[in-house]
Formats: sequence, structure tokens, C-alpha cells
Amino acid sequence: MSSDLLFSHACSAWMHGDPRKVVYPTDSYGQFCGQQGTPNANKAILFYFNILHCANPAVLINLQCPTTQLCVSKCPDRFATYLDMQYNYSRNRSYWEYYRQFCKPGFDNPKKVHAEKVLRDEDCPSMLVPSRPFLQRCFPDFITRNGTLTVANKTDFKDGLGKTRSVVDLRDAANGIASLLDAKEVGTKIFEDYASSWYWILIGLVITMVISLLFILLLRFTAGVLLWCVIFGVIAAVGYGIWHCYWEYVTLRGKPNADVTISDIGFQTDFRVYLQLSQTWLIFMISLAVIEAVIIMMLIFLRRRVRIAIALLKEGSKAVSYIMSTLFYPIITFLLLALCIAYWAVTAIFLASSGDAVYKVMSTQPNCKYTNITCNPETFSQSNVSQVCPGSQCTFAFYGGESVYHRYIFVLQLCNLLVFLWLVNFIIALGQCTLAGAFASYYWALKKPADIPACPLAASFSRALRYHTGSLAFGALILSIVQFFRIVLEYLDHKLKGAHNAFVRFLLCCMKCCFWCLERFIKFMNRNAYIMIAIYGKNFCASARDAFFLLMRNVVRVAVLDKVTDFLLFLGKLLISGSVGVLAFFFFTRKIPVIQEEVPSLNYYWVPLLTVIFGSYLVAHGFFNVYAMCVDTLFLCFLVDLEKNDGSAARPYFMSSTLRAILNKKNHRRAH
Repeated sequence: MSSDLLFSHACSAWMHGDPRKVVYPTDSYGQFCGQQGTPNANKAILFYFNILHCANPAVLINLQCPTTQLCVSKCPDRFATYLDMQYNYSRNRSYWEYYRQFCKPGFDNPKKVHAEKVLRDEDCPSMLVPSRPFLQRCFPDFITRNGTLTVANKTDFKDGLGKTRSVVDLRDAANGIASLLDAKEVGTKIFEDYASSWYWILIGLVITMVISLLFILLLRFTAGVLLWCVIFGVIAAVGYGIWHCYWEYVTLRGKPNADVTISDIGFQTDFRVYLQLSQTWLIFMISLAVIEAVIIMMLIFLRRRVRIAIALLKEGSKAVSYIMSTLFYPIITFLLLALCIAYWAVTAIFLASSGDAVYKVMSTQPNCKYTNITCNPETFSQSNVSQVCPGSQCTFAFYGGESVYHRYIFVLQLCNLLVFLWLVNFIIALGQCTLAGAFASYYWALKKPADIPACPLAASFSRALRYHTGSLAFGALILSIVQFFRIVLEYLDHKLKGAHNAFVRFLLCCMKCCFWCLERFIKFMNRNAYIMIAIYGKNFCASARDAFFLLMRNVVRVAVLDKVTDFLLFLGKLLISGSVGVLAFFFFTRKIPVIQEEVPSLNYYWVPLLTVIFGSYLVAHGFFNVYAMCVDTLFLCFLVDLEKNDGSAARPYFMSSTLRAILNKKNHRRAH
């Protein structure tokens, strides 16, 4: 069913869509500029007859400017007007030869037609302005000289209608174009930085891979030290907080007005007012003392569970070292996700570009009642619109339509989003099930590593695809539906930001919170369900039920291990990305004398630096996700091992000797 939905959805988009509508600009006749195999093949730039009619740069980019738009091979490079050209036509034909390339095709003799009619029908532009191409469109070539805005060293120009206009009018009409040009320049410099530093960025990511691998292997020996250092560090920090609060309380107790209670001063917007009260510091001190007591009591009563968590972390490092191929499985996940993103993006573009050319009446007269009415360019000349609104034209507006398909484009885009979420979650589920199967084969090997099967990762991947595709797809679908509703709620919240209905906003906020909690819970349950699928091979519902009750029977162990693992791995990610980032900073700022000459010349050194830091975090995240999946799998196997086995010769424990020593469990040898 999922494959039928996927292909029918994609086929409908690919049959009706045309990406050329996104890639190429379109003129007033609905023709693409620069499209090979068409009369406009050598005319890749869109020219606006009168850019003064365009009040907003977004109007320009969206092709909604109320002036004729024509495909040209190059932008104008001089100021000129049609009236001046017509006046000089008899004396200098070269003036006309230059001007005619910006007129409508077929208009070739300006002396036969009155200038007023030519300008009214927009057969030719009333003026030309020195321009340069940007986003495949001609925009005025603004240059600021000594604080004065100019175009071709001029501050004013003739508009071709008998008026002298300031270039400020051009700037106001094309408001924001200068900033777009600056953005293009910055983008070009950033691209140059990537082109000259990509090699060193790649080296930085390789260094991150090596460090991440070494960190995971070293956790086998340092997990206990790291954890206890963190625990005692937290205890010391909270203890210092208690002492500081006591010192502030004693200092303020004898001062005037410091003994006023919080209830007496009421609500204050300035938080510093409360810091001047001795009662505030007393409350802080009592709260921190309670937290300190809770931490110490938990350590006393949960010390065995903390030791189990440390042992499982060490065991996870052993498992990864025996099955090293698992560390590179994220590359497969990345490639599959890239395919999904490409599918979604292409389908979204085809959907967005679906439709036929829609033409609407365009008139320069403000009182024309036919303005923006849909028209047919083939029959427009026979209609009475041109008589009622002289100078009006039937020009291309956008791509769309009135068919059932076109009316439901937005719904199809939502379906495309749901399919995309489903595919992404399925790929993540496939990776989790594959890794869980590989690490489960390690745990259930009685003699490690001798009993570990050959190629455990490949075997687990094959089993997941052959036997568990339906279960993985079902679990991914449940999560995708919840994520889809979350996105819809975020969209509604964005649309209702200006609304004054407080109840609706409150209700929406509550729903967003509930769906966020639901998504987190489903992610947690899906992850453990996939582990149980890899262990027992049952369907999704049975595995999710078994995982839920197994975790509920060991809820304290789950909480301790989950927090310990999350904190250590987060610490590792920060440590690795931070250290590589510091190294990259010293390198790109030429502060390492030994390799100073090797540093490339950069416009912005922060471009490769931020790329290295962000990329390092992602690389470390990929490695540590494998490690986290390993620890979670070994933990569930450990719980199953405790419940199913008793250490007898018939049912021996599969856990490591360290875990058996912590739990005082022993395996009894077979009697000879």
C-alpha cells in the first residue's frame, strides 16, 4: 500500500509538473527565457519595460510586476528614451538598432506609428536604464559614490514621458535590490572560501572521525572515572551554592529593609529587588540543600544501579570494538536519507510548477475595471477591453489552473510531506533494527568473541529487510503521523500569531505541548520495540508491548542508565567538536607557525571554521548514536537475560563477568 501511494503521488506530480517554471524566468507571453530549443535560447535574461511600476522587489521575483516583461540577451547599458530615439531615427539608425532589441518582436518601424500609441500599448519601453543581470533579471545598476546614490554616474534621468526623475525613485521602486546584490556578493565570497578550503575542512572532519573512534574505545577504561568525576563535580557545585546562599543570607540579615518578606513587596518586574532580601537567599539555600540531600541519598541507594550503568557502558565499548563495521553504518543511513530528501525536493518542485499558463488583463490605468481579470491572448484583440481600457494587454501572470488537480495542489504538497516523513523514519528505523541485531548477536554469544557470528552487521541488515520491513514501516508511520500533526500545529500557530483570541492561542499551545510529549514517547518506544524485533523477530505491536512491560519492571534501572548514557555522550560530543573547533580556529587564523604557509587565503575565516565545528558535531553525533544504540541493546538483552536465565547449566547467564560480579550472579558448570 505504501509503495502504491508513493508512486501514484509522485507520478501525478511528475506528469503535471514542469521544473522549467522554477529554473527559468518567464516573459509576458508565458515563454521561458534561456530555454534551449526555443526562440529565447540565447535570451536568458528578463527585461522589465518600466521598472518604476514595480513597487516591491518580491513583486519582481514573483513575476507580478504590472509592466511588459521581455526576454533579452543582455541588459541595457545606457540611459535612453523612446522619444529621443524616434527624434534621432532619421539621423542615426544605429540608435534604433540598439533600442529595437528591447521592443516587442515584430515591431520594426517606429516612424509609421505615433509615439503615444507605441508607449500606450507598450510595444517599446518608454525608457532604458543601465542595468545588470541578477537572478536572471535586469535590475538598475546602483552605485553609491561619496554617499550619493547614482546609476551610471547620474542622479536623475528622463522617464520617457516628459518628466525628469531621480534615481531615488528607481531605488524606491526596486526597494531591497541593493541588499540583494550585496547578498549575492557575500554569497560569491563564501563560495570562494569553500572552494579554497574544502580540502582542509575534509581533513578536519577526518580528524573528528578518528577522535570519535578513539573516544568510544577509551570509554571502556574511562567510563567509570568520567562518571564519578561528573557526579562529585555536581555535588561540589551544589555544595558551593549552599555555602554562597548562606553567606549572602548572613550578610543581608543585619541590613535595614533586607528583612522584608517576598509577600510584602509583591510582584516586581526587576528581579534584582528580590536579591536584596535575606528571605530570597534562605529559600535558595533550603532548595539547594534538598537537592544535595536527594543526590546523596540516590547515590547511596542506587549505587549498584550506577555501577551496572558503568559496566554496560564499558561493555558497549567492547561490542563496538569487536564489530567495528557498525561505526560506519551511519554512512549508509546518510546516503538513503539523501535519496529521500532528493525525492521529496524534486516532487515538491514538480508540484509547485504544476499548471498551465494563466493570462490576466494588465492596464497602466488605475481605474480599469478589467484589471487582473483572466483573459485569452488569442481572442483578446477581438474583445472590448482595449476600447474600455486603452493600452491594456493580456499578459502572462503565473502558472496554475482551475481543474480539480490544481485546486488540490496544497493537499498534495501535504501528502508529499507525510510520505517524506514516513520514508525518513523508516530509514532511521531500519538503521536502529540493523544495529540492534548486530549488537544482540554479540550479547547472546556465550563465549565472546569466539561465538560471535561472521558478518553480524550484514546478516542483521539482511534479516531486517527480509523479515521486518512491515513492522518497521508500521512503526515509522505512527511516528510520521504525529510529526505531521506537529508541523500542521506549528503552521497554524504561525498564522495565528496576530490573533487576539487568547483561548485559541492557549488551546493551540497545549496541543503543541501534548504532541511534543507524544512524539518523544513514541520515539522512545519505537527504539526499544525495534530492539525487541531484532532479538525475537516478533511483529511491531508484540515487540512494543514486550519492551514496554520489560522497561516498566525495571523502571529505576532504565532511568539511571538513560541519564548516565545521555550525559556522557553529550559531554563527548561537546569535547570533540570543541577541541576540533579550537584547532581549526588556530589554523585558519594563521596562529600555528609550523603550517602557517599552508593556510589558504580567505575572505571570511569563520566560513570554514563554523563548517568544521558543525560538521564535527554531526560526525561525532553519528558515531555516538551507534554507541548509544549499542548500550540500549545490551541493556534490554541484560534485562531479558536476568528474567529468562538462572545461571544453571541449562540456562546460563550471557552477561559479562563484571555484571555477574556486581549482581552476585554465577554460572554453574556442567557436571562431568
